[in-house]
Amino acid sequence: MLNDEPPHEVILAIQQALETHVGYVQSDLFDAASLDVPFSPIPVLNELFPDEASLAHLDLVSARLAETQRELQSEIDALQSELRQSQDPEKMQLIQEMISDLLGQMSRIREKATESEAVVRNITKDIQVLDTAKKNLILSMTTLKRLQMLVNALTQLEDLVKEKKYGEVAETLTAVKQISVTFKPYTGVQRVAQVWKRIQEIQGNLRTLIEADFDAFILQESSKPVKAAQITDACLAADVLGPDFRAHLIDRYVALELKEYRRIFRSTDEAGQLDNLSRRFAWFRRTLQTHEIEQGRVFPAEWRVGWHLLAKFVDITRDDLAMLLAKAGSSLTLKALLENLQITTEFENSMAKKWATGVSILRLPFSGWFVDTGRQFQAILSVTSGTHAVSSKPISAAFEPHMSIFVDAQDKVLTDMLAPHRKSKSGRAPPPRPSLDTPNSNGEEETSSLVLPSSTDLFYFYAQSLEQCAKLSTGQPLFELCLLHKKWLRIYAEDVLIASLKRSPSQPQSRRSGDTRYDVRELKHACKLINTADYCLSTASELEDKMREKINEEFKERVSFQAERDMFVSVISAAIVIQLRELETACDAAFATMARTTWAATGQVSGQSAYTGDLVSAADQVIETVKPLVEQKKYLRNLFDKACSLILAKFTGAIVKSRPLKEIGAEQQVKSYLVKMPGEALITASYTRGLTKSTTRLEALLKVIVTPVDPPEGFILNYTLLIGDASFSNFQKILDLKGTPKAQQNALLDDFLTITSTKTDLDSTSFLSSLDMEPPGPGQLGGSLVSPGGSRVSLPHSINGEGIFTTMTSPASTGPMIGGGSNGGSQSGTDTPRGGERREVFSDLRRFVSFGLRKDSMAS
Repeated sequence: MLNDEPPHEVILAIQQALETHVGYVQSDLFDAASLDVPFSPIPVLNELFPDEASLAHLDLVSARLAETQRELQSEIDALQSELRQSQDPEKMQLIQEMISDLLGQMSRIREKATESEAVVRNITKDIQVLDTAKKNLILSMTTLKRLQMLVNALTQLEDLVKEKKYGEVAETLTAVKQISVTFKPYTGVQRVAQVWKRIQEIQGNLRTLIEADFDAFILQESSKPVKAAQITDACLAADVLGPDFRAHLIDRYVALELKEYRRIFRSTDEAGQLDNLSRRFAWFRRTLQTHEIEQGRVFPAEWRVGWHLLAKFVDITRDDLAMLLAKAGSSLTLKALLENLQITTEFENSMAKKWATGVSILRLPFSGWFVDTGRQFQAILSVTSGTHAVSSKPISAAFEPHMSIFVDAQDKVLTDMLAPHRKSKSGRAPPPRPSLDTPNSNGEEETSSLVLPSSTDLFYFYAQSLEQCAKLSTGQPLFELCLLHKKWLRIYAEDVLIASLKRSPSQPQSRRSGDTRYDVRELKHACKLINTADYCLSTASELEDKMREKINEEFKERVSFQAERDMFVSVISAAIVIQLRELETACDAAFATMARTTWAATGQVSGQSAYTGDLVSAADQVIETVKPLVEQKKYLRNLFDKACSLILAKFTGAIVKSRPLKEIGAEQQVKSYLVKMPGEALITASYTRGLTKSTTRLEALLKVIVTPVDPPEGFILNYTLLIGDASFSNFQKILDLKGTPKAQQNALLDDFLTITSTKTDLDSTSFLSSLDMEPPGPGQLGGSLVSPGGSRVSLPHSINGEGIFTTMTSPASTGPMIGGGSNGGSQSGTDTPRGGERREVFSDLRRFVSFGLRKDSMAS
């Protein structure tokens, strides 16, 4: 065996490698820097020569450095020689042999450890066997002891069962069941299997005895009297036997208690007919009272035998009623249906209130047949349906397939209610209504009500029918009632409200005053329609919320009155159209006078124009009539937006018709009135801005018109500055309005093309692009309005075909909008001087005004 220690040379080499040479490193200035850091001689020189006096020792330092160099060289040579010796192949082989010997020693140590482990295992083997035997012995003794206890308990249980000591039986049987659980894995052992079979036999005998005693107690057999205390103890034993046996006893008791009910109230006998429904409930109340006073006391409270008795009674009665109602068929009257349903719901509510405390602690899913006490009654049925083969539906569920009779009756009532107010399909007007159509005895119209009484009557009836139906059922019948409500809301909007706006040929034309020319009663009627439609709009939303609150969960998402609310928005829009029509009629005389004015013969505009006072006075009369009669101010603001647009559009049309123009000063007076028209309480910043923008453009148009055409360059530059476009057709419109002769027009047009061709910053169109040079006459101004409220539906068709607006759309805002319609009085010119450019004119005069109806606040 080789020496365990490494060679002496190796030991010396390791020592030399591990030596730190601290003292030498401190004295060696050149070793102060790390090899990784670039060497700098400055610190070394500072160390060798700290001051000028040290320079005197220069020779000594030089000699010391030379000596250090020689020592380092000698060390390097020694290390190189040692390295050559250590790389000798013979030494490497020696090292490998030493490593191999070390591995062999480790293998021998591992073998010896394995042998030692085997020896220890052999020594402890007998101890492990003894330990296992001890555990098995203890388990066997414990099992035999439990088996002895189980056998003794079974013997005791058999004696107690024979003596019918049910209280002690319940305790002993509980212990037997607990002990027998440990023997379930050993049922393959014959002795254990016999004991297990004996347990089942004893439980079977116990069930038989308890059933017999229960029957004797319930039937009150005199030959076999059974004490109530014994039955109470038997209930404890039944609980130990399991929930199935307990449910069997409850079913047996309920069947015996309701046996007489089935015999008395057969559907083929008189007592079982529909008109004797109250007798069924009276019989059950007496039976339930007898149960609570006598037999019911023997049952534990947690069995809830009264609930099970009620559930079975409900199941039998509901099936009988379903058969009787189906048999009645078409002969079933609404009165009979509602009377019997009322009797049924009263019975169900009384039962729910009876056990209200017990039900309130339950957290059970509710299908939504009834509300409040109805939910408690449903909870009772839900509890008992888990242990009985009965449905959880209440008795009133039998009436649901026949509730269409109730809905049809509501439909008939609504038909009769609205018949005096509806307009027939033949166009014949309804009878006069005192609130609207006829004056009172003093010749004055009634103004006490801001809405039509028929609307309040309608929703009052809706509330009553909803509450009544919700008490009867919140399922399919209530949803059908919801559909009925939606139907009559549509009929009310179309046949009552909208129809009252359409003049019938058989109605005489209302006499118009020679001073105002507009129909005051028509204005007031439109105001009342706005209020009525707004009332219906808000109340329909409340009706939808109430319906969703009461109806079953599966119908909630299908309840929506949005389409009906949109129709009432359309009614509001149509009524605003009527107000604008009357405003147009009132102002037509003033605008006609303006259109007939010969401006060329007018020397100078001074003072107030003849037609301006009439225009302001007529518009003011209409607006002041409407203001106090419209309840919601948002509709007044919408009307003011439209009225401003209408007046400025008609004003512009009159200007165009009265060409050639010279100078007009009336626009400032009209603007002054329009600024004040809404009043301080109703004026808005958007209205003021729009008015300012529109009148500013109108003023720009008039300024261009009154500018002299000589010199042409100044006139054209003034046009580009005020109008801001390079449109050939728009410039020609200005010339037509000025009445410029054709010969002079050609020269001006050529100059216009020459000047504008060099101005690349000008637009190709402006507000003049839509100016209609042939505007419509009185009562024929076409266009479109937006409806208040942002309705998503189209408004009704023309009102008798003679209003100023024939159609109305429903964008998202209530203010005036920039019109872009192509129908409603569009005219096409014949001049196409710029490469086929079509001479566009105002297709809608309202466009000329509405593009500027957002600006007046800056001027005010």
